[in-house]
Amino acid sequence: MPTPRPGTPVRGSTTGRPIMAALDLFGRRWALRILWELRAGPVGARTLLTRCTGLSSSVLYQRLRELASSGIIAPSADGYELTELGTALIHALRPLDEWATIWAQAQEQNDHNPAEA
Repeated sequence: MPTPRPGTPVRGSTTGRPIMAALDLFGRRWALRILWELRAGPVGARTLLTRCTGLSSSVLYQRLRELASSGIIAPSADGYELTELGTALIHALRPLDEWATIWAQAQEQNDHNPAEA
């Protein structure tokens, strides 16, 4: 499957709107986890494999190629690191992370009080 690009058909969109291309890229197995691991600084491939239990080396290298060709990460002396665009993405994801925490708490509350749901 080719790397999603804005303006070209992607999963869920024949027009390739930028948001749909981004969601296709980030929705690929392990893509967001790899980005999350790079948020604090450069990380090598072996360390990524260690931190991401269950991630195969073939999928890791495929995701690294896709994220690099998209301009979100770049190779560095210490492995891989976020680019300026990648850092902006992490900042953009923080509100979604905060929302997900609230959502998780609401789900937990619903699980404990099913009659109120």
